[in-house]
Amino acid sequence: MAVHPLRLSRFNVTSLVLGLAFLYLPIVILVIYSFNASRLVTVWGGWSTRWYTEFFNDRAMLDAAWMSLRVGVVSATLATLLGTLAAIALTRGAGFRGRMLMSGMLYAPLVMPEVITGLSLLLLFVALDAGRGFVTVTIAHTTLTMCFVAVVVQSRLAGIDRSLEEAAMDLGRDPLRAFIAVTLPLIWPAIAAGWMLAFTLSLDDLVIASFTTGPGSATLPIRIYSEVRLGVKPEINAICTLIVGFIAVVIVLASLVSKLSSARGESAAPL
Repeated sequence: MAVHPLRLSRFNVTSLVLGLAFLYLPIVILVIYSFNASRLVTVWGGWSTRWYTEFFNDRAMLDAAWMSLRVGVVSATLATLLGTLAAIALTRGAGFRGRMLMSGMLYAPLVMPEVITGLSLLLLFVALDAGRGFVTVTIAHTTLTMCFVAVVVQSRLAGIDRSLEEAAMDLGRDPLRAFIAVTLPLIWPAIAAGWMLAFTLSLDDLVIASFTTGPGSATLPIRIYSEVRLGVKPEINAICTLIVGFIAVVIVLASLVSKLSSARGESAAPL
């Protein structure tokens, strides 16, 4: 049976162009105006990199960016570890009591408004008399992003044949070593994707961080929001452009690593 190639109609092309423009045109405008020499963000004054220099000389903004990076890396790592363990428990422990309750509690932050989550964590930290800062923001972001990691890893685990792990145990491996040698390499791309998702969500979060942060520990979104309330400065465009570039580089590197891993797996597969 012959398969005809897909033909793009004028309507499909127009819809695609409008959709991409809706998504990326604001980002393109932001990047262009980050090189604006004028202090007014709506008036073009020529090309200049002065606002990037302003950013790297802004100590408060640099501290906020460093705070966001630290919180993002630590919370994403903790969320990946806990989310992966939770996904394994939900996938492999189908018959244990309380599975439905655990699943519901784990996935609750997915549908719960961030305002409620942030307020709940704030009340918890106040009740524990915990000083708000790096630790509280990290705990809050771990709580938020762990469920996303669990969803990604669980979907991958559900598609893996358990017989591969059982075959490794038949050859003398104990369950832990069989899991590490067989299953872990198969779910590693999902774990890496979960970490990237958790890191991005942490880097982007404003609501929960505003409830759980304290003096001297403001994250970059909080700092940007406080600056924007007084008026958009061209320096904000430069900061956002650097973040977009950083995320783009991370995505490209992750894609290259994924392709290299797939190529190695295909070359190592028996003919």
